[in-house]
Amino acid sequence: MSKVFRITPKRVKRTNGTLLTPDMVITVTTLQHTNNPFYNGAKEIKEAYLRLFRFDYQRANCNKNDFEVEQLD
Repeated sequence: MSKVFRITPKRVKRTNGTLLTPDMVITVTTLQHTNNPFYNGAKEIKEAYLRLFRFDYQRANCNKNDFEVEQLD
């Protein structure tokens, strides 16, 4: 059973030529039943940010402390 999360950046972050802003909100569905969407190296989060905003999560050195996570289901 999968879970749905809303991921919101906490602040503006500029790193390695990338820009993350608080208005870059995504909704992610995890493949496994978990309470943490960052459990598998944030695979779903990386894919969603690249697809929606062309933002490279890994290049920006993001981690779970940069985001607010809200469980939707």
